[in-house]
Amino acid sequence: MMKHPRRLGAAAALALAAALVPAGVASAGGDRTPISTPTVSGPLPGAVPGDRLSPVLEDTYPFFSTPDDLARHGYVEQEFLLSGIADGWDSQGGPVATDVPYRTRIVVRRPVSRHAFNGTALVEWQNVTAGYDLDALWNGEAIMRAGYAWVGVSAQRVGVDQLRSWSPTRYGALDVTGGGAHLADELSYDIFAQAAKAVGTGGPGSPLGRLDVRTLLAVGASQSAGRMTVYYQHILPKVEPVFDGYAFIVGNAPTRVGDEPVFQVLSETDVRTPVRPSPDTDRFRRWEVAGGAHSGWRGQEYRNPISVRDLGAAPVYDCAAPPFSRVPVHHATAAAYDHLVRWVRTGTPPPVAEPLAFNADGTKARDGLGLALGGIRYSQVTVPTALSTGDNSGQSFCFLFGSHQPFDEPTRDRLYPTRGGYLARVALADVRNVAAGYLLPADARVNLREALASGVGR
Repeated sequence: MMKHPRRLGAAAALALAAALVPAGVASAGGDRTPISTPTVSGPLPGAVPGDRLSPVLEDTYPFFSTPDDLARHGYVEQEFLLSGIADGWDSQGGPVATDVPYRTRIVVRRPVSRHAFNGTALVEWQNVTAGYDLDALWNGEAIMRAGYAWVGVSAQRVGVDQLRSWSPTRYGALDVTGGGAHLADELSYDIFAQAAKAVGTGGPGSPLGRLDVRTLLAVGASQSAGRMTVYYQHILPKVEPVFDGYAFIVGNAPTRVGDEPVFQVLSETDVRTPVRPSPDTDRFRRWEVAGGAHSGWRGQEYRNPISVRDLGAAPVYDCAAPPFSRVPVHHATAAAYDHLVRWVRTGTPPPVAEPLAFNADGTKARDGLGLALGGIRYSQVTVPTALSTGDNSGQSFCFLFGSHQPFDEPTRDRLYPTRGGYLARVALADVRNVAAGYLLPADARVNLREALASGVGR
């Protein structure tokens, strides 16, 4: 990607374009405001369990630093500060501010070796629904296995304010509001794009070191997918494109047809009506995972010890049904990234997936065990040992957790009279999903290992 000169603010650029182009005459190609390349500083010292060579930073480390064994996989985690000037946009793509100074941080997890890098950077809009930055789409096993680089961007006020409070020394100078003038995250869209520009530009001082980025994917989950939808739908047509493709996970996706392909992955929780806003096209693909939850078991298990370490305690929920579906939506996301890269690089679209089924009255169709029909069906649904759904209720975020209720022993024995029969059915279900393109072979092996360890079948 080429570096771009410091550009006019969005409003100024649009005004200049209007003055230069006669009324009723469209400019060639449509003038799009360039995205600035921000100043990158770092990496900041400090790593879990602390870097005692950095007393200036109070021996701190990146907030929500991953406990995954990165070194064993040839990866490193680093944190950088980004600063520059950003333009502000409202939720309809209207310019509301120009050249507002900002300062934020990004977290990078990447291969150390250039030879281990697959050429794609996943740039995640960190989710702030819980009141702090959350790397909702960090799937260390799949990301490091494939050789992706992952970049988490702190683009929103809520997350940055919490960082400032968590470590005033490390993060006290961060600000994404223009000194309090823009509290509705008007700058977030440009900040996110500028972070990607910094990652893709490369050269000395790049946050990805000596890695050469071939493909930049924008990824966001839930609320972050909603913010990315605003960006793609209303702002991207007016600004320089920096991402090659977009993945909207368990959240909204744009309906506008653009040059960059769009992949939407939804859990059962997220599909509440048989009406789909957009059909699959050669630029849009939507997958729906039966039995999966918006925020399932794997994410909670990963984050619980981090929450204890960085927040003092892990959250506890009192839900109507036992929470946290164990259907692996992250397997669909991992497969989707590989398809999206191929889509960008070769033009080959991902496979189409059957949608979740609904009854005539608009309710979700279910089988005799209560499992959703239709959708992508992993072995946890087609060869079930528990009732896993995307539904739940109760306090706080319970409605996002789905449910997981193991079958009693008589039911398991009735379904799987022999251990060999159970394991064969699991393997067959996952082989079919691999062949269909919904599951990576390595994740099929994970499913089989878990089935082997389950003790199901007599």
